[in-house]
Amino acid sequence: MNDNDCGTDDTDSLKTTRNPNKTKAQETLTRSWWSLPQPIRHIFDRFPLVTYPENELPQRAPRHQNENVLYIFQKQGPQSRDGPSFNPSCLKWQAYLKFHGIPLRTRTSNNHASPTGALPFLLPASQDPRKPVVPVPANRIARWVVSQGGKEEAVQIRQDAYTALIDHVIRSAWLYYLYLDEDNFQAVAWPLYVATTSTSYAIRASLAHQLRHAAREELLKTNTVIDGQELYRNAEAAFQALSTLLGDNKFFFGQTTPGLFDASLFAYTQIILDENLGWKQPTLKFALQAHGNLVRHRARLMSGFFSA
Repeated sequence: MNDNDCGTDDTDSLKTTRNPNKTKAQETLTRSWWSLPQPIRHIFDRFPLVTYPENELPQRAPRHQNENVLYIFQKQGPQSRDGPSFNPSCLKWQAYLKFHGIPLRTRTSNNHASPTGALPFLLPASQDPRKPVVPVPANRIARWVVSQGGKEEAVQIRQDAYTALIDHVIRSAWLYYLYLDEDNFQAVAWPLYVATTSTSYAIRASLAHQLRHAAREELLKTNTVIDGQELYRNAEAAFQALSTLLGDNKFFFGQTTPGLFDASLFAYTQIILDENLGWKQPTLKFALQAHGNLVRHRARLMSGFFSA
């Protein structure tokens, strides 16, 4: 076969090739396996392959594809559109993106809408509307910022040890403070994380149980017994150490602009000091207010990067 024969259908050659050892009936039977009857062929000729247009995006999908959209836990309403998230994990990255001057739109969401099963996640601005946008999960946001021209932060001496104070000590106290303290759970966690999910009391009660159970399980990974007072004492010591580290500087490690470490602490101090959340049991609030430079650090970041 030469190159000009490449477009020939192999079934056509089967229909025209005779085998002298076969009877006419046998040959007719063989051909029927490989060829469609003429009437059936006419039916298929009337239905050529069609490429249908893509489905439209869901109504809640971003219509402004030229903008970066961060999906976070956030209060609904126009007054909260640029306000800080009430969730530490979300607020950390929301603040970090703002510190780097990344143009940003926030959208209220939940864990079920996230590709990774947890918020936040970032949907970058589309460079080509014909290509799908790949979401950026939280653990890749710092790398993505660098890819957009942001400065890669150098790790400071003993920074890992101080980061552990935030990510483990303060976070453990926070889990107890929000979920396991009965008064705070009813006053803060319930309206923010439970009441907004459903109008069914049964569903709300189930979710509330799941949240509190998850908090206990997380604390039991590092504590044999969950002792709220001990967790609070550890948090007080962590605030003291962080206050000493900050000293008279505006931002941590003597930086002239805030970085990821500032965002990590701000994610807790902002929420703990937020009077609008209605905390009933103020233990962590009092422990934090004992350190004026940490309070001023939080106020400085709020006034400098958040309009609400």
